[in-house]
Parts: sequence; C-alpha cells; structure tokens
Amino acid sequence: MVITIIDWVLKVGGSLFPKHAIELIKSIKDTKTLVINGGGEFANLIRKYDCEVDFTDDVSHKTAINSMDIIAKLLNDKIEFSELVYTLDEAIEVAGNGKIPILLSSGIINKLNPLESSWDVTSDSIAAYISNLLKSKLLIATNVDGIYTQKPTLQGSKFIDEITAKNLLSFNESSIDLMLPKLLLEFGADCFIVNGKYPERVLSIINSNFNNHNFKYTYIRGD
Repeated sequence: MVITIIDWVLKVGGSLFPKHAIELIKSIKDTKTLVINGGGEFANLIRKYDCEVDFTDDVSHKTAINSMDIIAKLLNDKIEFSELVYTLDEAIEVAGNGKIPILLSSGIINKLNPLESSWDVTSDSIAAYISNLLKSKLLIATNVDGIYTQKPTLQGSKFIDEITAKNLLSFNESSIDLMLPKLLLEFGADCFIVNGKYPERVLSIINSNFNNHNFKYTYIRGD
C-alpha cells in the first residue's frame, strides 16, 4: 500500500448537490484531499419524517448517514478521477495513487459509533471526526459564504470572518451543525467555512493562497 498524507478533509455540503458539488470536486483534482459529502435532500426527508412519526434516534441517525452514502455514489459516478472508499486505509491508498477518495461514511461511523445519535450531529461533525483521525485540515463547503450572526437573509445579519469554537457554542443556528464546535474544542482543531458554489475559493484555501484572498470565508479556531 502506498502511504501518503491526506492534507485536507473537504466536506461538500448536501445543499451543493448535484451540479455545484460535481463541479467543486472536479476542481480539486491533483490535491491530497478526502471528500466527505452531506446527505442533502435525502437526509432532509428523513428529518421531516422523523418530525412526523418520531423514529428512534439511532435509526434516524443511521439512515441519515446512509443518505450520505447514496450521494457519495452519485458524485463518484460523475468524477473520472475519484474513487469510493470504505476505510481510511483505502483513502490513503487512493490518494497515493493520485485520485480523490470519496468516503462512504456509514462503514466507519457504524463500526466505531463515535458520535451521539442526534440531529445535532451531521456530516459536518463526521468530517471533523475523520479529519482528526487523519490529522488533516478541515474545510467545509456550503451554499453560503460562511457564518453569520444570524440567518443571512435577516436584517442586521453580519458576516463573521473569524470566531473561536467556544464562542460558537452560544449559536443556536448557523451554517454548521451544533456538535461541530464541541468537537473542534475537543480536538483542538481549526476549520474553514467557505461557499462551495465558487470552486476557485475552495481551491485557493486548499492551496494556501487565502491570505491574499478577495472573497469571504469564516475561520473557526479550535479554542
């Protein structure tokens, strides 16, 4: 097995699926990046049904993760240089062969069961957990520029360039899940949030060209 370092874990938000997500992954060719995707509308439907019927937390959690696997397979079908992986060893090998690994998250999460079964835990937290295992940097691509003081559409909402994970704990709603700040604090890890509708922004951060950027993103410090 070829051993290499995966520099980044890129969480591709389900809100970007399909077209924006496909174009985003195409843009990161030749980078040492592992892709973890969100569950998108599939997971949203499960959440809707859960509100109506009240499934057990464990079943809701696991089926939402299965939704991530569905989208992973669909994304992989459209990317010539990607490969589906079930384990981190496979991800390292695929990255070493010059391809982009797309993780089928259910295998690792169901086996290790590292996170609570709750709607507070989504693909954001799963990406943070995986990036910690790999000791890689974490980048979350979503459909907004980053984190705001409240919903971006509300009057008086202000964009946040940089914030600590500790301060994020007081947020009831943002573009990330509620568990992510707790995990960043636990791992002492930082995180970038950026608008994935603009692949060049994501690639700029991955290539460490963001210090001279002319676009918005949020940097979360793990303290």
